Amino acid sequence: MKILLVLSIFFLSGCAKFVYLVEQGIGQLSLQWKGKKISKVLKDPEVSQKIKSKIKDIGTYKTHFYKYFERKETDIYSKVTFLDRDAVTYLVIVSYFDKVEPLKTSFPFYGKFPYLGFFKEKSAFKYADKMKKKKYHTYKRPVQAYSTLGNFEDRILSTFFEFDQYDLAELIFHELFHTVFFVKSNVDLNENLANYFGKEMMREYFSKDQETLQERTKKRENSKKIRLALVKLINTYKEELKNKQPETIDQSFIQLNKYLKETFYPSIKNTCNDLGIEKKKCYPLKRKWNHASFSAFMTYEKKGEFIKNLRERNNFTLKQYLLFLENEYQKYKNLDLKKSFSKYLEEL
Repeated sequence: MKILLVLSIFFLSGCAKFVYLVEQGIGQLSLQWKGKKISKVLKDPEVSQKIKSKIKDIGTYKTHFYKYFERKETDIYSKVTFLDRDAVTYLVIVSYFDKVEPLKTSFPFYGKFPYLGFFKEKSAFKYADKMKKKKYHTYKRPVQAYSTLGNFEDRILSTFFEFDQYDLAELIFHELFHTVFFVKSNVDLNENLANYFGKEMMREYFSKDQETLQERTKKRENSKKIRLALVKLINTYKEELKNKQPETIDQSFIQLNKYLKETFYPSIKNTCNDLGIEKKKCYPLKRKWNHASFSAFMTYEKKGEFIKNLRERNNFTLKQYLLFLENEYQKYKNLDLKKSFSKYLEEL
């Protein structure tokens, strides 16, 4: 559900980057070419009623989103693309061996991004292996949805159909938010804002389903406590790295594994136990952690509480909050400040 660059329209120097852009451009165009009109899909007897129902729901969520924010409805999600894989793209995050910080790649107009996305899983593996040989930590993960930020008419993807109605609504609201608000070179803020708006809009949309929402709220509260524990543990590890930086990538993994074994996993296990979550359902214990996966996690978590508090402090409705962000971003761009928009908001 993360932003993927529309790479095919850019011309950049460097052979490796050019090859990457060409492959990504072909992948994006393939999604466009394979798109089928919703009307045809709904008439297709080979498509299940369950899928047809979800396609109709997506149209309803989309209309609700644009009416809610009083924006003109676009042609996004007007076609369906059925994929031959379990993910639409694969993200690769690369981090330095001596610090928990993502390696960023610059793209014209959109700024710096802390990951690269690949339509071919084989290419993602190849890039990750290449960066490992260059002494970086790497992390690869599948993505079920992304936004082209309004540059293409994004398709409804077959990966969407695995979500229940609540998660599907949240997904669509999340991705549509990227089409109305985007901050250059600020992926963490963009993703955290889309996460927040997606969740809040879903809650409002299904406000009559109180019983279900209460159950989901309880699960989210437990998930939030786990995420906060992870943030604390990752920040503690980052401080340790500052005090004792490894000189080689091998040393970095020795230091990391020691921290994981002696501090990280025991602490997370205790957190899950306190919440009544079984070990097999405690997802951080099953995940492979390194500097890259730490970086990926922090990208989507570190602004969450600030975004929530900023809205509550001003007592904004969601619509007022979006207008506020748009106005402040315009002021920020006019001032041509050196600091990030995130920092600008924090100092308001």
